[in-house]
Amino acid sequence: MQDKERARLDEIIEKVNTLFEGELSDQDKLVYVNNVLMGKLLESATLIQQAASNTKEQFASSPDLRQEILNAIIEALDAHTVMSKQALDSEAVQSGIKDILLNHARLWEALRSRAPK
Repeated sequence: MQDKERARLDEIIEKVNTLFEGELSDQDKLVYVNNVLMGKLLESATLIQQAASNTKEQFASSPDLRQEILNAIIEALDAHTVMSKQALDSEAVQSGIKDILLNHARLWEALRSRAPK
């Protein structure tokens, strides 16, 4: 990972650490904000239009931004609850997740790269 990208992620982690409490890893927090919520917000046609038409400062003041963030949090909770329930209730889903992690997401390789040498 490039130093610039690592510094950006470290900055996000530092800021997110001040928001959440409990037994959450930095990775949990980073994925939640930088991937889950960001992904939901990037789907918002309203925010896309406003970002294109306004400065960053104007965009930050938009009442729609606050509402879209709340919508993203609710949608993420709903989606993760549905997927987690399906995964817990189905051996087929668990098997499919295992296949994806091992054969497509490179879980084994990622774990090996973290092992002490």
